[in-house]
Amino acid sequence: MEPKRSKYVSRRILLTGFTIYVALVTERTCGLEIQADPEVIVQNGTTGVLRCSFKSSEVVTKRTTVTWRFQSNQPKSQFYESPHVIFYFSDGQGYPGLEEFKERIKFIGDINKRDVSIELSPTQFSDNGTFFCDVRNPPDVGGTQAETLLRVVLKEALPQKNTGVIVGAVCGALVLLVLIAIAACLVMRVLHNRHEYEGCTTLESKSPQAPQPPKKVESGSGGSRCTSPSGPLQGPVIYAQLDHSGSKNSFHKMEPVVYADIRKN
Repeated sequence: MEPKRSKYVSRRILLTGFTIYVALVTERTCGLEIQADPEVIVQNGTTGVLRCSFKSSEVVTKRTTVTWRFQSNQPKSQFYESPHVIFYFSDGQGYPGLEEFKERIKFIGDINKRDVSIELSPTQFSDNGTFFCDVRNPPDVGGTQAETLLRVVLKEALPQKNTGVIVGAVCGALVLLVLIAIAACLVMRVLHNRHEYEGCTTLESKSPQAPQPPKKVESGSGGSRCTSPSGPLQGPVIYAQLDHSGSKNSFHKMEPVVYADIRKN
C-alpha cells in the first residue's frame, strides 16, 4: 500500500513541475509584440517609409533577427503567390533579398531602440502589395509578424489634406480673439467712465455751496414787488413843517422841509 502512495505523490509532483515550466516558457515566448503601420500611401517615384517596431522582455543581442517579406496584390506579378524575402537583418548587419529590391531598399531603424523600419526609394507601381515585418529576439520568438499595405499612386490620387477645415478653424480662432479684445476694451472704458463720475460727485459734495440770490418779497397790500437794495441801507427821512407867518394859529403857509436825513452805513 505504501509504494503505491509514494508513486502517486511522485506523479503529482512531476505534473505540477511540468505545468509551472510550461507556464514560464509560454510567458517568456509571448513577450514579443511587433507593430507596424497598417497602410502607407505614397506617390509613384518618391520615397516610401515602412515603419516597424517591437517590444520584448528580453535584451536585444546579436541573435536578434529581422525579416521583411513582400507579397504583391497584382495577379500578374511573380510575387503574387506567396511572400518573398526582400531584406534580412542579423548579427548587426543587413542583407538585401530579391534583386528587384536590392538597390532600392535601405534599413533606417535602430535595433537597439527596437526600431526595424526600412525605406523604399524610388517607389514603383509594382510595389503595390503587403509587406510583412517579422522579428525574433531569442528566447522571445512567438511574436506575430506585422503587416503593412503599401499603395503607390499618382500625385492626383493622393488623399487631400483638410486644408479648408484647418484654415477655417484658424480664421475662427482669430475672429474669436478679436471679439474678446473688443469686449475687454468696452468693459475697461465703462469702468473708467464710472470711476470718473464717482470722483466728480465726491468733489461736488465736499465743495461749499454757492451763495443763493436774494429772494423777492411781495407786499401784502398793493401787490407791488420790491427787492432788497444792493447798496448800503438808508434810514428813515424826517420831515418838518415851518410857519413863515409868525402866527401860532396860521397853518396854511406851511412848507415841508427836510429836517433830518439819517443814513446808516
